Amino acid sequence: MLSENAPLDASHSVQTSPHARAKRKIAALMEEVDLLKQDKATKQRKTIYYISQGRAIRRMVALYSPIEDLIAENDRRCENDDEYSDFTPEQNRLQRGYIEFVKILPWVHEKLSSLDHEESEDMLRKLRRGADSARGDDTGTLKELMASWVNIECNPTPLIRTDDKHHRGFVSDACSKLLCPAEWRWGDPVIRAGIRDRTTSFIVSENSWPTFMYENYQADANNLERGLFKSKLLVMGFKAIFTSPSSANEADGDGDGANIIENNRRARRRLDQVKVKTCIRFALSNVSSWRAVDGDFDYQIFWDNIVDFFEDAPGPAARARVKELLEWWTRKVFGKNHCEDLTMDIVSRMSVSALAVQRQEMENAVFDSE
Repeated sequence: MLSENAPLDASHSVQTSPHARAKRKIAALMEEVDLLKQDKATKQRKTIYYISQGRAIRRMVALYSPIEDLIAENDRRCENDDEYSDFTPEQNRLQRGYIEFVKILPWVHEKLSSLDHEESEDMLRKLRRGADSARGDDTGTLKELMASWVNIECNPTPLIRTDDKHHRGFVSDACSKLLCPAEWRWGDPVIRAGIRDRTTSFIVSENSWPTFMYENYQADANNLERGLFKSKLLVMGFKAIFTSPSSANEADGDGDGANIIENNRRARRRLDQVKVKTCIRFALSNVSSWRAVDGDFDYQIFWDNIVDFFEDAPGPAARARVKELLEWWTRKVFGKNHCEDLTMDIVSRMSVSALAVQRQEMENAVFDSE
């Protein structure tokens, strides 16, 4: 026991209550646990947020290009002072992808500037996880959905099985007709044999537009742009993904008052089930699991060809046709919209405006009578 007058030695402890010390230790540990829980919860929220946000990337930005490549191309251009540099088509494609990337996820640009390298890598890894997960979901479920659509569109015998892809592709006449390159006709026995035997004269690659991409699944060899991207299967796939699964059954007509109720009734009777998915060519093929290259067909180059068609038109006439095609898609997906045609003169003759005038006239009449 230290006396009150004894000098304190820094090497000696001042005895306190064991109970009080234990309480302080417990309180300190509890505080550490709370901090760890908060940190874990914050990290978990960030993970969920980044993954969910990443699901939009493969659908709306770039189907295949790594996110890191988009960022690297933008950085390269920022560091290049020569505004007249010649860029390759691939570089331009990546830069357009980056621009869409920051449009879809506008917070990303600032995050990339503020986070350190490790945090940025973690964020991109989680975004990529969400992106690839969404693409996997889309391609996976469409295996069943596309079988039902082909059965309705082509009435094959036997019907395409929804649970087995081994009897699709060029094994099935119905799928073969849709997968056949636009420059050939599947009805020609020489072409059929050449494709199925995979001869050098009939190589099916990403350098051909498949017939399923054309309106009524028929291409005009003298005008290969006519009807391209106007396939009913494409519209159904798009609507299933971006609007709702049931809306895919409303692909008939041109958004101009088609009998949607009847379409839905027939679809409910004949479709086994409807799910939200994409990548139609993969669903038509007999490949059971996703891969970027299917035989001689490279899906990434095929995607690049599609992007270039819309974004790298050779001149104003082609750009005008692309604009018209996109307007066609807008009508197909969302229906016709005549709001721009509602001039003030037309609106003034409609019942809402007419009633307002009538009410004012009645009000004036009562006022005048008093």
